Amino acid sequence: MVEGPAARDHDARMIFAIVAFVVALGLIASERVDRTKVALLGAVVLLLTQTIDQETAIAAIDFNTLGLLTGMMIVVRLVETTGAFTYVAIRAGQLSRGRPLALVVSLALATAVLSAFLDNLTTILLVVPVTFLIADALEIDPLPIVAIEIVACNLGGTATLIGDPPNIMIAGHTGLSFTAFLSNLAPVAVVATLLAVFGLYAVFRRRLRIPDAARRRVMDLDAGAAIEDARELRVLLPILGLTILGFFVHKPLHLEPATVALAGATAMLLITRQKLHETLSAIEWPTLFFFAGLFVMVGALEHTGAVDELAEAIVSATDGDRSAELLAISWSAAIVGGIIDNIPLTATMIPVVQEIAGPTGDDAYWWALALGACFGGNLTIVSAAANVAAAGMAARMGRPIGFVPFLKIGVPVTVLSMVLVTGYLYLRYL
Repeated sequence: MVEGPAARDHDARMIFAIVAFVVALGLIASERVDRTKVALLGAVVLLLTQTIDQETAIAAIDFNTLGLLTGMMIVVRLVETTGAFTYVAIRAGQLSRGRPLALVVSLALATAVLSAFLDNLTTILLVVPVTFLIADALEIDPLPIVAIEIVACNLGGTATLIGDPPNIMIAGHTGLSFTAFLSNLAPVAVVATLLAVFGLYAVFRRRLRIPDAARRRVMDLDAGAAIEDARELRVLLPILGLTILGFFVHKPLHLEPATVALAGATAMLLITRQKLHETLSAIEWPTLFFFAGLFVMVGALEHTGAVDELAEAIVSATDGDRSAELLAISWSAAIVGGIIDNIPLTATMIPVVQEIAGPTGDDAYWWALALGACFGGNLTIVSAAANVAAAGMAARMGRPIGFVPFLKIGVPVTVLSMVLVTGYLYLRYL
């Protein structure tokens, strides 16, 4: 008798969490209400209705992501004021000789490589400010380039153990080595990245035409003159270098990326001549609060069992067929993770995949999950932390990336890359 009302109450809370999340996504997609307000309202409603309690909501917030964002925003702001990014932007424009294809390919592939060996969130925080400066100098629309960088960042990060959060989570659970991730995921990640970059360039090439006057002006610029405070740069540059090095070695040192970023930011704040309140005012608070609200809403889906039931239903539909299981895991991870964020999706799918893989531990299931979760990060502007961070920086610079415009890019890229994954899984593991 007791179980009946309790079960009904649980089901009601799960349905409410799903409805609240769908409504929030709809409002974000409509772009009629600021997405940060939507995320915070959704989180508050779920708390007030006790769909999720406060302790669980706090536990659902990924403070490592928030700490990484905060630390890198401070680092980027301090270095940016010295003129270093303007220097890099001018040199990048000059090295590409103002040719759009050379510019886009070099930026995108650099983003993909950095993402594989740093992580995609850190990478996007570094490359987007430079991209806006380059686009401004060459008088072209920065948004197509930023969109291509987001896609390259998520695909490139798939290649290694440390490149994308889902891979880190899978490695932590399974103990699979860095080499194993590289040998199993890098081949398809490289092909997908190249196809996406060149394909998207073909789509956007008309928006990336560089005026001859702008090209000549950039070629004539003195990049060195862009450095506004050489003394400050000499002081900050070694800390920036050590911070980036810290991201490469944070795993052996047992440090979280947020710790590395905040340590770098703190060191810079201690020695910089820039005013503290001006530096802190550059932090993109709306992006941080959007993440907090989104984490709580997704946490409610996890807490009420909505994600568990969806994942298990998809997998159980395969009826024990190995081929169907691998494809179901990869495609469901891409689609569901692309809607609710690939980090909680991966956390939910790990025990499901563990059960399917069985005592023999067939590693192909883990590669299917990694590919689906990472490639699904390109589906929407809220599918991965890097996407949200890029959108936040773009909005701050007065060029917001709309939900629907990015969806028009993300859906075909995700579908085509997952078709590639399907062929890869068949050729290599089936």
